[in-house]
Order: sequence, then structure tokens, then C-alpha cells
Amino acid sequence: MENLAKLKWRCRRGTLELDILFQRYLENYYVDADPTEQALFLKLLELEDSELIRFFVGNAIGKNNEFEPLLEKMRQI
Repeated sequence: MENLAKLKWRCRRGTLELDILFQRYLENYYVDADPTEQALFLKLLELEDSELIRFFVGNAIGKNNEFEPLLEKMRQI
């Protein structure tokens, strides 16, 4: 597992909305998530903010369906 302080830094994005979504997930779910979900979260962190915004508003899910359960969980926080 990656150092939580390092992950918290990686959760800082270019928009406040993404900052909040990522930081809340990290603080509330990441540590207790299974390794598959943690890996998906790390993969999400690699994406560009513009793509992430499309994912969270539901416009780009089709080609990246693997993220949908995690995105839905993050939307609920």
C-alpha cells in the first residue's frame, strides 16, 4: 500500500470538486478497501482532470466501465 501522506498529496487536483471527491474517498474508504478497489483508485489518480470530470458526470463511462463501481461510491460520499 502506498504511503497515505503521499496519496493525500496525489489527491490534490486542479479543481476543488475533484479534490473533495478524492480526499473524502481516501479518508473514509481507501484503507479498508480491498486490493482491487485500491488499485482502481490509484489508476484513477493517473488520469487527467478533464477525463475525471467526464467520468464523474457520467459522460465517459462506456469505454472505462471498470471504474463505474468506484465512481459511484465516490459520488455517494
